[in-house]
Amino acid sequence: MTAPLASLRDLSLRFPGQGAAALDGVRLDLVPGETLCLLGPSGCGKSSLLRLVAGLERPDSGEIRWRDGAAPTIGFVFQEPTLMPWADLFANVYLPLRLAGLSRREAAPRVEAALARVGLGDRLKALPRQLSGGMKMRASIARALVDEPSLLLLDEPFAALDEITRWQLNDVLLDLRRKSAATVVFVTHSVYESAYLADRVAIMHARPGRIDSILTLERGETRGLGLRRSPGFAADCARIAEGLQRAMGQAA
Repeated sequence: MTAPLASLRDLSLRFPGQGAAALDGVRLDLVPGETLCLLGPSGCGKSSLLRLVAGLERPDSGEIRWRDGAAPTIGFVFQEPTLMPWADLFANVYLPLRLAGLSRREAAPRVEAALARVGLGDRLKALPRQLSGGMKMRASIARALVDEPSLLLLDEPFAALDEITRWQLNDVLLDLRRKSAATVVFVTHSVYESAYLADRVAIMHARPGRIDSILTLERGETRGLGLRRSPGFAADCARIAEGLQRAMGQAA
């Protein structure tokens, strides 16, 4: 059996001035190569858990045990694209490599490849104000991919987009996932999005934030409308919705 990329053990996090802990006793394994969706009501600690995994927050107790003894290269996609408005797409995607010490010339093939992977290979010189919301998020994903991370963390990246664009970017993410060995952890509020993207869904409840249940989904190669119209997809959505309802009942 393949060892987990990371084992989260009894993670707890409390923010100053808050009554209940944001997270308490979270236990979860990240399986190499999987897409794991974190699903739960607002305030259940999904984003906080993602930030702990990314090293952006430190737990009050518990630990994250990495398979190789140290965290791998991590890409993070936030809820907002957070692009530099004065810089073109090349410069925005180049930023992590520039901070790592690569020259523009050295980084150019990787930047161009990352933008091509998200369908923006012809927009290198475009400024963020010239892009749609979906294009900005594609650029944000390209920036997270340019380091070729082993772990890609996404914090509700498509929540503010219209449904058509959201479906398109779901397929972009799945295509990227098929061509990469990266492990993906994706935070969402959407039952349908989690059923479409995930190999496993970890359902959380709030006050305090904990993992309530973990559902494994069986996935073939079918995607797009073929999957969305299938009886299996409907059954998965029903299972996830029932699990979410139980978790919300416990949180009430």
